[in-house]
Amino acid sequence: MPASKTETGEFRDAIIIGAGVTGIYQLKRLLDLGLNAIVLEAAADLGGTWYNNRYPGARFDSESVSYGYSFSREVLDEWHWKERFSPQPENLRYLNFVADKFDLRRHMTFGFRVASTIFDDAEGLWTVTGEDGRELRCRYLVLALGLLSVPTQPRLEGLDRFKGQMFHTHAWPHQPVDLAGKRVAVIGTGATGIQVISAIANEVAELTVFQRRPNWAAPLGNGPISEAEMTDIRSRYDEIFEICDRSPGGFVHESPVEGFYDVTPEQRRAFWDSLYDAPGFGIWMGNYREIFTDDAANAELSTYIAERIRRRVNDPQVAEKLIPKDHGFGVQRVPLESKYYEVYNLPHVRLVDLSETPIQRVTETGVETAAEAFEFDIIVFATGFDAILGGFDRVDIRGAGGRRLRDDWRDGPSTYLGMLANGFPNLLIATGPQSASASANYPRGIELMVEWCTGLIQYAQEHNVRTFEATQEAQTDWSEHVKSMYSLVLMRKAKSWFTGYNSNIEGREHGKTRYLVYNGGQPRYRRRINRVADAGYAGVKFDPPIEDENARPAVKAPEASTAAK
Repeated sequence: MPASKTETGEFRDAIIIGAGVTGIYQLKRLLDLGLNAIVLEAAADLGGTWYNNRYPGARFDSESVSYGYSFSREVLDEWHWKERFSPQPENLRYLNFVADKFDLRRHMTFGFRVASTIFDDAEGLWTVTGEDGRELRCRYLVLALGLLSVPTQPRLEGLDRFKGQMFHTHAWPHQPVDLAGKRVAVIGTGATGIQVISAIANEVAELTVFQRRPNWAAPLGNGPISEAEMTDIRSRYDEIFEICDRSPGGFVHESPVEGFYDVTPEQRRAFWDSLYDAPGFGIWMGNYREIFTDDAANAELSTYIAERIRRRVNDPQVAEKLIPKDHGFGVQRVPLESKYYEVYNLPHVRLVDLSETPIQRVTETGVETAAEAFEFDIIVFATGFDAILGGFDRVDIRGAGGRRLRDDWRDGPSTYLGMLANGFPNLLIATGPQSASASANYPRGIELMVEWCTGLIQYAQEHNVRTFEATQEAQTDWSEHVKSMYSLVLMRKAKSWFTGYNSNIEGREHGKTRYLVYNGGQPRYRRRINRVADAGYAGVKFDPPIEDENARPAVKAPEASTAAK
């Protein structure tokens, strides 16, 4: 499918920004429509999260069999997941396997870091410009930027002074890092920090963990998947994905029929014992529904989890520092861990509580806190990401009349269904804020969104529509609905990236709530977006209007677009 040329650059029917899990599938679906589509990716190869994040311990925390794509029976039959929670190298091999199977790589351009995307009102086209000056144009622009793609560094004095090795987990070197015999600092104890700390603790000579706020965590329970188990899994894929479809989080875990108050405290404790000792997110996503909405129910569960942590940490004082006091279990995403708490029983591992002795500066030889100076060979920043909005803020996205997306979203995003934005014609967000993908098992969410975005493009093609965008009324209604769903869940009280909190970004340390995710669950979200599509994409403004069918000229792309042949 050769690209045609316009006066101002190469033309494609559709451009997708980002070659991660979302971009790969979106490309496949647009090629299925016969569109001349291309993916632009800043990295040197495809994979997104699973290309960039190569730190020790990086792996799924969703069950592997529920994380992979569901769209292809061939892929399901041919791919063998080796572990219940697959590690980064295997995940990257999987995405390459899918891309190669469907010959997608030849429709991808790597090393293309997008600087701006600007809509041309007169022509109804988007111009995408790279940081190196390369320029392309398209009718449809799809953003698949990744929810956790922009890392945040801690705001510390002296970051340029340190003479040893220093890197963020997102930028872990692609070459092996020799940790043996090294004095290592890990700054941060979120999901990534917990994975790194557990993976390297037995390899290094000294490990110092700097913790600002503890996070609740629960056992991962990883293990191998045998050939016989994989054969059984293949026979049950329909059942597995049906469970995911029913689950609010898109996982293979469902809440019990009985409610929290329908059983005795002894029955609850026995149930929690079974969940805590089983693999995966069951202790979180397979628990009583009331733990997400009821303070008393959540407090009882949090007390139980705290007791389990205390049993695993030898030093009572260290154990207390690892137990959150500012939020309950499960009101923000729960990291899954592999003997994380046992790490602090090792004689060469030390926990530094930054709420007591904050870091004052990074020095040539290490880190200096309010209490003492530490010397290190390697400093690892596990300080998270500018979650959900970081990728959007990095690109200069201008819609009709030069309207900037980052200006519209300065105080928090406002979207229609998490996929469209008023004032940004023919712009689709396949993994956007205020959608169900951010708060769920990610591939289960993005497959919904990719299919919906693909359906809208197909609808526009069939009706010779020049442009489409959300109406302001529909967008406002959806954003208010997203906001109202926060009032129903305890998540609203947490300092997490679900609410826009980020202590490493100025202005987000305290801050007002930013309503970034949809808390209504996958089934409700699916029903809503399907109703919109079935109603002729209600809430979407088409130009020319579809009801004025006889008066509409056919929309023509510049030159020889595949869609126009």
